[in-house]
Amino acid sequence: MEKSFEEQVNEMKKVFYIQQQYRFVLKQTSAKERIVKLKRLMKVILENSEAIQEAIYKDFRKPHEESLLTEILPVISSIKYTMRKLSKWMKPKRVKTPISHLGSKSLIRREPRGVSLILSPWNFPFQLAIDPLVYAVAAGNCVILKPSEFSPNTTAIIKRVVESVFEQKEAAVFEGDYRTAERLLELPFDNIFFTGSPAVGKKVMAAAAKNLTTVTLELGGKSPVIIHSSADMEDAAKKIVWGKTVNAGQICVAPDYLFIPREKETEFISLFKKYVNRFYGDMSEKESQKYTSIINKRHFDRIKAMVEDAVKKGASIPVGGDFYEDANIITPTLLTGVPWDSDIMEEEIFGPVLPIIPYDNLDEVYSYINSKPKPLALYVFAKDKRTVKDVMNNTESGDIAVNNVVIHVSNTNLPFGGFNNSGIGKTHGYHGFMAFTHERSVFEQGRINTVETFYPPYKSSTKGLIKRMMKYI
Repeated sequence: MEKSFEEQVNEMKKVFYIQQQYRFVLKQTSAKERIVKLKRLMKVILENSEAIQEAIYKDFRKPHEESLLTEILPVISSIKYTMRKLSKWMKPKRVKTPISHLGSKSLIRREPRGVSLILSPWNFPFQLAIDPLVYAVAAGNCVILKPSEFSPNTTAIIKRVVESVFEQKEAAVFEGDYRTAERLLELPFDNIFFTGSPAVGKKVMAAAAKNLTTVTLELGGKSPVIIHSSADMEDAAKKIVWGKTVNAGQICVAPDYLFIPREKETEFISLFKKYVNRFYGDMSEKESQKYTSIINKRHFDRIKAMVEDAVKKGASIPVGGDFYEDANIITPTLLTGVPWDSDIMEEEIFGPVLPIIPYDNLDEVYSYINSKPKPLALYVFAKDKRTVKDVMNNTESGDIAVNNVVIHVSNTNLPFGGFNNSGIGKTHGYHGFMAFTHERSVFEQGRINTVETFYPPYKSSTKGLIKRMMKYI
């Protein structure tokens, strides 16, 4: 018998308070004990790989190959990398102690934040739920995970995977819609890790503020691409087509709009069409086509409305522009002559539509990008290294990739995350571990306590000693 919403809320509270008690047990676990759990998690994921791929396909027709590449491979990579590095990450770090504290020693302990809430999105429903879970477990946290209601098949298998590896007092999964998330956010978690839109991120942060809970917000925004005249146009077009169409453009770091030298616009359009045809062929063959659908009709209609608004205001569609409502499929689409005041230039697209904006000099490009909220990613294609440096010096973004798009996310050695409107905090690799870790300062006084020299009552020599210390410290 299915539980009522209030019964689910009561269970969430029960699990939360059990985890609050158990957190002190997990806090004392060794790297070896945590690695055993990560190995078990990896084993269960690999055993259920086909079922995970099929669940994602049922949610939004994502090809199995794409699910392997973008959902399962990144998680396995994170687990293996974390297992190799965990002992080093957990080890207390000795730091220097100033001469004024002679006789003492100082270090930094890496401790779990405690009970963490992970709110994951639908666009990479498996990866973006399990990847932060890996780092939370590695850091010794108890976890409550709330996946997206828009990908119910994947959520069901996430629940199955987590329950086969962890007891509820360690990690628990709760299904449900926004109401479930809202009730979870009322609980005084020690840490929240949220992946989603800036609009919802603000609500998460507001809820966290009530309990002064630490947050990591992995958001999105409109990530621009700049093609310079020195770029290899064929190479740029191929990579941009892939980055804009993988997962049907439903990626927080997907290229959102493109600046291109005015004289290169026609060439790029031709090359874009060439690679769309090479990658996907006849897009009208929907049933056999290995191309991801838009997650649901609401998002399909949202993207379609933005394209219609741009066309109504004067934009043209030189490539694509096909909308198959029966399957929620939007073909890879280019827009030219897009007015600045069109909806598609204001909202994050989150779909396979790319506006092209011709430019005459880079200053006008910088002016536009810097007038908007800071993007999660920025991409520049150029062979000229001075131009690349100029772009870096004159723009701001969470991350930047040169002569490629999207794949910087897969490097676990790089911190990944936004900047202001596109996010707070970093994840992946060591930075993912630190998102769930509290650095606790430890000061240990030895037998000698030089600070006693400055205890009251102050002597005539005290002021002189302090001045000498200011000089030599």
